[in-house]
Order: sequence, then C-alpha cells, then structure tokens
Amino acid sequence: MTVDSPDRARLFDLASVLLAYPDARLFAAAEELRAAVDTIAHPDVRDLLSAFLDWLSATGPLAVETHYVRTFDLRRRSGLYLTYYLHGDTRKRGIALLTLKQRYRAHGLRLADGELPDLLPVVLEFAAAAGPGDGEAPLRQHRRGLELLRRALEEAGSPYRHVLAAVVAALPPLTPGDQAAVTALAVDGPPVESVGLAAYGADVDAIGFGPEFAFASCPSLESAP
Repeated sequence: MTVDSPDRARLFDLASVLLAYPDARLFAAAEELRAAVDTIAHPDVRDLLSAFLDWLSATGPLAVETHYVRTFDLRRRSGLYLTYYLHGDTRKRGIALLTLKQRYRAHGLRLADGELPDLLPVVLEFAAAAGPGDGEAPLRQHRRGLELLRRALEEAGSPYRHVLAAVVAALPPLTPGDQAAVTALAVDGPPVESVGLAAYGADVDAIGFGPEFAFASCPSLESAP
C-alpha cells in the first residue's frame, strides 16, 4: 500500500518533531500529536507512529531524554546526521552540507541558528514543507543511511525504531544493490579520510561554513527574509 502525498507530508512533519530533542514542548503537545497521527490514512504508518506515542506517553520525561541522548548522541551507528553515513569524515561531507544548505535557500527557506542541514529532523521538515520532488530528494539520496539507522534502532530495541520505520515506508524500497551496500556499511563503516578534516561532531566552523552554523538540539526551518 503506497503512502500518498498528503500522508507523506504529515508523516515527515510529525517525524521531524518526534526525532527532535524531547524537550518540554514535545510533552506539552502530546494530545495535538496524537490527533495529527490519527489523520494519517495509511494504516501501517499510523500504527507505527501511534506505537511511538504510546511509549512517549507512558515514559517519564527524564527517561525519554536519557534514552534520546544515549541513542542518538553517544552512538555513531544511530546518529541523526545523514551525510556522515554516506561520506564519513571526508571532504565530500563538507560539500554535501553546503549543497543541502543551498537547496533549502533555493526554496526560500533558511536554517535556524545552530543547526546543521543534514540533521534528520531538519531534512524531514524540509521534505514536508517543499513536498515531493526536490523536497524529498535528500531523503531519497540518503536512503541507505536511513536504512542503516533504522536497523541500528531495531537492533537496540529503541522505540524510535517505529518513527524510522514509518519514514522509510514512505520512500522507495531498497534495491538488492542498496541492501548489499547497507550491509557492507554496517560492517566497514563510512569512508575515512585522515588529512585536513574536522572530526564528526566538530564545530562546523572547522569545515568552512563560518559562525552562522553551530550545533543545537531542536531543528527549525524558517522563511527567508
């Protein structure tokens, strides 16, 4: 059963919120999020997101925050920065980040202060805002990385696996070549380059984007002035 365009937009918008750092605003919006999930027509996607919200509502904020940090911030295999899966700590990653930033600007959108353009919640928010085609292109480009992240969350038994499963359900299925590449990536890790590079997770000033970018905990895309 194909996930149609309206459902994809709702899904990507919801997933961008659910994959952001779980601050007080997330818990305060629990009823609103549940109502939004209920509007999704695709039964599998709706059930996956509902399963995640069930866990969220049954778990204390501190426990959710701790799980989030341990899952996404302390384990490279389940990090949320998509270009790392494809390019690792290589020069190509800097180019990929710049390309993403330019894509956002071409659609009249800019990153909020403190976010890198490849953070998955940001990429999902852009997909929801810009729609099929150019908006969803970064998700399709990083389909292998998304699958590796989904597998890592599945293996860890993280409730966030439900959100990733819903996201990949709306994307083209992996080809046999993709499956083989994901398996190899899981074994070998992303590309490595040891000369003249900022380490993964370093301040983005070190890879040439200047003070406009830095790390923060919650994504937001805003209309460009």
